[in-house]
Amino acid sequence: MTSRIHYTKPSITDKEIEYATDAATNGWGEQCYAYIERFESAFRKHLGVKHAIATSSCTGALHMGLAALGVEAGDEVILADTNWIASAAPITYLGATPVFVDILSDSWCLDPQRVVEAITPRTKAIVAVHLYGNLCAMEQLLAIGEQHGIPVVEDAAEAIGSSYQGKAAGSMGKFGAFSFHGTKTMTTGEGGMFVTNDDALYDRVLALSNHGRTRSQTKQFWPDLIGFKYKMSNVQAAIGCAQVERVAELTREKRRVFHTYQELLADLPLDMNPEPQGTRNGFWMPTIVAYRGTDFDREALLHAFRADQIDGRVFFWPLSGLAMFESRPENVVSYETCLRAVNLPSYHDLSVSDIERVAAHVRAHLKG
Repeated sequence: MTSRIHYTKPSITDKEIEYATDAATNGWGEQCYAYIERFESAFRKHLGVKHAIATSSCTGALHMGLAALGVEAGDEVILADTNWIASAAPITYLGATPVFVDILSDSWCLDPQRVVEAITPRTKAIVAVHLYGNLCAMEQLLAIGEQHGIPVVEDAAEAIGSSYQGKAAGSMGKFGAFSFHGTKTMTTGEGGMFVTNDDALYDRVLALSNHGRTRSQTKQFWPDLIGFKYKMSNVQAAIGCAQVERVAELTREKRRVFHTYQELLADLPLDMNPEPQGTRNGFWMPTIVAYRGTDFDREALLHAFRADQIDGRVFFWPLSGLAMFESRPENVVSYETCLRAVNLPSYHDLSVSDIERVAAHVRAHLKG
């Protein structure tokens, strides 16, 4: 029987099981936050940032971070049109408007020139999403933010293991947000992390994350403002502790999978995730984009995958194409790229023979 090739799944070892078992057995009472604090500390050191707050999701981290920046009804927040809705939803939670701009054709991330064109007096933040592990043009985006007095924040949900000029993805903006969903390079099942180097912002988000109770409040059950409940559990954090101890290994295996695909598909008329000079791509999700004008039927390839027990994913649709958002047909790169692109299976222990099986289907549907 043909074995199934999943598009992604986590790498769980005895270490994760040991830590989670200890948290479930002993992580109560005075120890109820022990693994959470340990995970925050380890992740903070891994990224090289001053502060980290474990959350229930990347969405929660973005929501609290944007709220702490003062984003509110009537404001605008700029982000790329090509994204998953989780990057835009927290903006709407605050009553603000996501302003979708086009992507660069090589990185599939935010186009800095389109960002400049979209800035208005209502612009309150720029969200740089490192899509599929690819790095946004952070030097340009940070310069734009500084010039206009607009904070640039990083959605690094898919970019664990990626770095820009020696700086980890998520560590460069006003704050960063990460995901530890079961599909990600590093996982806690569900979960996320808020990180920042800004002391004041950290204090605001810390209070928001604890139902509005500030660190200085000594009165029991006395919140200082209305906050949120986006906490991670101690058991989840225990798994996260094991994963962050293995993060170099986890990233190395993701990169191995990508480079094997890259070698097998090198002669085909397609682009894959870029790794420009000065960057390191964690390659969370290896992706192919057929050259313009190439005879390529994406749906036929996905159908062939399914017939052979292989999971494939479509490229993210432009968010402005969804009914709940304003249409942005001028974002031509976003609308055109998604039709020529497919995400390939990418879990850590994917074998060479499995990768060859996937690559054979790509070759059959995209001949040079």
